[in-house]
Amino acid sequence: MRDRFRRIARVEKTHGRHGEVVTVPAHGLPSLVDVGLEVAVVPPMLRGTRWHRVLSCRSDGRSGDLVALDGVESLDGAEELVGKWLLAREADLPAGFELRDAPRLVGRAVRDERTGARGVIDEVMVGPANDVWVLRGELGELLLPVIPDVVDHVPCEGDIEIRIPAGLDWEV
Repeated sequence: MRDRFRRIARVEKTHGRHGEVVTVPAHGLPSLVDVGLEVAVVPPMLRGTRWHRVLSCRSDGRSGDLVALDGVESLDGAEELVGKWLLAREADLPAGFELRDAPRLVGRAVRDERTGARGVIDEVMVGPANDVWVLRGELGELLLPVIPDVVDHVPCEGDIEIRIPAGLDWEV
């Protein structure tokens, strides 16, 4: 089976003279760049390697992550990365990543395993503690917290099985 890749960050700017760059997460994802992660730079440079390992990653929580990549040791090398994307193998991303992957979730069908009620994820609202899926379906609209008791995984295909908590109901 082929590896699947995911765009996880964009290189925004250089930092310092030793080849560090500032990255920002892609598509509203949480920061997924971490020490040891192997990333591909796209579009690739004409010379040099496309693949790099993350040597260090720090964040101030405001303006992105300060990242050092192996093989990028100068300001000139870092400048070549500005405006490019970092890809990572989906298998290398943290567990539960698929629950926060808004671009792949919107439009997916869900089904309550208790009642059989069906709906579609219309929006993913990102919150500090957990995300909330806005579902629209045959019974109306439902704001569903994305927590382990409600949804524990997202299959590659087919309906996403959910467990609507007691007291939470579709709004007509």
